[in-house]
Amino acid sequence: MINPFKSKRGLGRGLSSLIGDSDLKTSNDKISISSIVPNRNQPRKVFQKDLLDELTQSIKQRGVIQPLIVRKLDDQNNKFEIIAGERRWQASQSAGLHEVPVVIIEADNLKSLELAIIENVQRKDLNAIDEAESYKNLIENFGYDQEKVSNFIGKSRSHISNCLRLLSLPTKLIDMIRNEKISQGHAKILIGLDNAILIAEKIVKKKLSVRQTENLVRVLKNGYKKSFKSEDPNIISTANELSEKIGMRVFLKNKKNNSGTITVEYKETDQLDRLIKVIKNNY
Repeated sequence: MINPFKSKRGLGRGLSSLIGDSDLKTSNDKISISSIVPNRNQPRKVFQKDLLDELTQSIKQRGVIQPLIVRKLDDQNNKFEIIAGERRWQASQSAGLHEVPVVIIEADNLKSLELAIIENVQRKDLNAIDEAESYKNLIENFGYDQEKVSNFIGKSRSHISNCLRLLSLPTKLIDMIRNEKISQGHAKILIGLDNAILIAEKIVKKKLSVRQTENLVRVLKNGYKKSFKSEDPNIISTANELSEKIGMRVFLKNKKNNSGTITVEYKETDQLDRLIKVIKNNY
């Protein structure tokens, strides 16, 4: 029989390597949905309704193709905790099923968490905050360090470190990342900024790209203090507004006779081409 938990490429370890291929026994046996409880260490906190609805319709038509992985709970009689497959369990309930196929394994709390993280990271749609909190759980409650997490997940040490740093952001920003209002790329730029929430709201309102956000933060950090010490505040404000609008640094120099220069700093030819095209189309 084909192993339904075979490891996908790109990860240090997959479900089958953690469970142990030689001991894994697949079964068509089913257990009652009511005897199953969610994983107390489930990495995924947000389950997108539209994706759950799609899975529900699929289960109605074809049933549950991939069994859930569960473990028997010692502290609850005849109850099984989900290790992998909570989305399938939720969708099965919505589809009106009373039983689902399962693979029952023996696993302590650490192994249960490891398997749950692997299954979710393999799917590549785990949001950055849920991923970071899973790594934090391994470190704080199971004696891992960042190097061990890196080796276990099969991702770089810098990736683990950058994920964990997201948890230092204000709660409002963490919720914005979890609900995919701003991306992980945006979030990394905001770490350590006093006005991070204000900038995040501007990102959402103006739909700024990561590069535009980088330029905006650079402008706000520098404040053009060196270049515009004696400039009119209105000139500085205009330069900042233009920088934010086009995603490139803009320098305005106004002389006493109200003549002056405007300088646009670009980093690659694509930016230059876009600027030239805008000018040609409007003048």
